[in-house]
Amino acid sequence: MSDTHQAIDAVWRIEAPKVIAGLARIVRDVGVAEDLAQDALVAALEQWPQSGIPNNPGAWLMQTAKHRAIDLLRRKTLLERKHQELGYEIEIEQALTAPDLDAALDDDVGDDLLRLIFTACHPVLSTEARVALTLRMLGGLTTEEIARAFLVPEPTIAQRIVRAKKTLAKAQVPFEVPRGADRAARLSSVLEVIYLIFNEGYSATAGDDWMRPALCEEALRLGRVLAELATQEPEVHGLVALMEIQSSRARARTGPDGQPILLLDQNRMLWDRLLIRRGLAALARAENLEATVGPYLLQASIAACHARAHTPEQTDWPRIAALYLALQSVAPSPVIELNRAVAVGMAYGPQAGLDLVDALVDEPTLKDYHLLPSVRGDLLNKLGRVDEARAEFARAAALTRNARERELLLKRAAVTT
Repeated sequence: MSDTHQAIDAVWRIEAPKVIAGLARIVRDVGVAEDLAQDALVAALEQWPQSGIPNNPGAWLMQTAKHRAIDLLRRKTLLERKHQELGYEIEIEQALTAPDLDAALDDDVGDDLLRLIFTACHPVLSTEARVALTLRMLGGLTTEEIARAFLVPEPTIAQRIVRAKKTLAKAQVPFEVPRGADRAARLSSVLEVIYLIFNEGYSATAGDDWMRPALCEEALRLGRVLAELATQEPEVHGLVALMEIQSSRARARTGPDGQPILLLDQNRMLWDRLLIRRGLAALARAENLEATVGPYLLQASIAACHARAHTPEQTDWPRIAALYLALQSVAPSPVIELNRAVAVGMAYGPQAGLDLVDALVDEPTLKDYHLLPSVRGDLLNKLGRVDEARAEFARAAALTRNARERELLLKRAAVTT
């Protein structure tokens, strides 16, 4: 790739969400908005290698996209298609006759981005579609990059994105930030999508790599943007705090050959203290907002307990166990209960933890969840029940789809004594 094309790619990743969001406010269709933005990108790819990169490339992209939006709005077919929406037709007419359309399009860029986030993560879409559309619209990732990140065929991702756009258009999802009771539910969907992206990067469910840092970085970037747009939402800051603190461990989570290193075995000198400080600051920001404590804030508080401990022995396991109990009451889940069992085992002894794990053995949703036998194997090993522990680690290895994790579990099965 030439230097110019690399520069265009970098500009596009930064500016694409703002361009798409600004256009979507006018055309009221995120699919059409992205098409218009892509037209501007094509124009840049055609012109910039000859003319040079403009001093303000983002403004150039926005201006070019605006002209295409204006042309589109002026077409009789679009106006006829929108005649049933009298209020929207009036808005178009006002936009077309406004003395300064550029200024109108430039207003409230932050609000436009927030609207785009809520639209891309709308619950009318499947979880997979929300993730793909968010990475496409707000991350500026290509379908090839998204497919590679999630280890699925590129046509599958392309279909998800196309269907998502059609679904949003068919459902006439308004390009707006929801209000009232609907806001909390929609915000929950947004946070779920961002955290799903982060988790897939932090502990890949399949493939040959233990981590995919690019996905973590993209989720963290989206979270930071959202935190500056929704300043009064404690759960947003809680999620950012959680991702900042978890990201701080990235260098310590893998060895020289990419092999996984578990939390208690990590070299904490490799933890990124800047990210930890950022995470603790975001946590304090969330705690200072008067609101009911939510699941992301509680998970961030758990992560903070680990971050504040300079050695594994200094970890406040009783507090972590209590936080998991609170999390279980707010967002009940067998996986959370399994995590609580780990904390209880560390705080009050392996038998106490094993009792909680054994209560989950027949849980249908954990039947194929590899971490259940992994946790059980660890607790059994600590109790000296070596043969049972080996069997559990072997079972966990058979269930995981991640090659690196499988190697780790088989190694634990082999060396358990």
